[in-house]
Amino acid sequence: MDNLWKLDAAGSKLLDAVDTISNNVIAPLAPTIDKEGRFPKENVEALRKAGLLGLLSSPQVGGQGQGIRAAVAVAERVARECPSTAMIAIMHNCATMVIENFGSEALRRSIAGEGKLATLAFSESGSRSHFWLPVSTASASSEGVRLNAAKQLITSAGNCDWYVWSSKPAAAEGLSSLWAVPGNAAGLSIANPYEGLGLRGNSSAPIVAKAVLIPETNRLGEDGKGFDVMMGVVLPYFNLQSCAVSLGIMEGGFERAVRHVTKSQYTYDGSKIAEIPQVRGHIARSRVKIDMTRGFLLDAVEAIERSRADAVLRVLEAKVAGAETSLEVLDLLMRVCGGAAFRKDVDVERYFRDSRASVVMAPVTDALYDFIGKAACGMPLF
Repeated sequence: MDNLWKLDAAGSKLLDAVDTISNNVIAPLAPTIDKEGRFPKENVEALRKAGLLGLLSSPQVGGQGQGIRAAVAVAERVARECPSTAMIAIMHNCATMVIENFGSEALRRSIAGEGKLATLAFSESGSRSHFWLPVSTASASSEGVRLNAAKQLITSAGNCDWYVWSSKPAAAEGLSSLWAVPGNAAGLSIANPYEGLGLRGNSSAPIVAKAVLIPETNRLGEDGKGFDVMMGVVLPYFNLQSCAVSLGIMEGGFERAVRHVTKSQYTYDGSKIAEIPQVRGHIARSRVKIDMTRGFLLDAVEAIERSRADAVLRVLEAKVAGAETSLEVLDLLMRVCGGAAFRKDVDVERYFRDSRASVVMAPVTDALYDFIGKAACGMPLF
């Protein structure tokens, strides 16, 4: 692949592996995953075999030792074919970063060396999109820590090996604490499997925890300091990778729309749909918006890597930029393809549906606009 993301040699080699998996495994399965609304276990297994579940893990524990630039590149490439699989990957990467920073060596090795799948379990029915304010509880005792919660819309629910789980602090002051919870822990239940409009394969479902017992050593970071980890470790990776998924959705939809308008023709004169000036205009506007988003995302990555003064602002803006632009672009591409856009075989409507998710996925776009406004005005975010 062209090195648009300016990856190092090791990162470029990994992205080439992702490209091969995307073409040979992920793309052929994507329509079926969407139609059946099932977890893409074949895709996850392919990423695991290639060592990509250890993308962000340290080489000291068997990982690839890459950073946010490679995470963004991988998310964008996978999302071109299957946004559901891309969401699973970015949630795994966010969870991995918490585990890398605060987990035991054994836990870190389970991700990097054994290819265990992890995810974030922050969102709750009691605090909804305000994920930094969990209402679930953690009660310490001589046995360990017991967790009780009603989580909502947790990616990879029932299909992952580890949840990076938020709760109220067990004893300390603060907004939250974080825990490593085994995916098969006794007391976890999923009442309703995911059946949604878009991202139909990411197994995003509510999880109920009733007196789930874990060792106190499974705490990730200090008791009461979960908020700091969410904002300092998770948010930059989540927001930039979310932008990358939106970018991949736009690229995937664009490729299919261009294929439709350049291959389809009118029987009465043999002309192609792409010969209509208005169609080319919509294609051009879409291309410009996609390229603007890519340029912004590259700058956001650089801002984080260089610890620039505007890095926090770029983190806040990234998810908004991707989410809002993908709505605009997929609307244009649906218009370009006309009535055919509603047909499954044209495959643009799948991207249209998937593009809708990011705007309402915490942190939601409207909340981020408020944070961006506060940052621009020199006001505290919280």
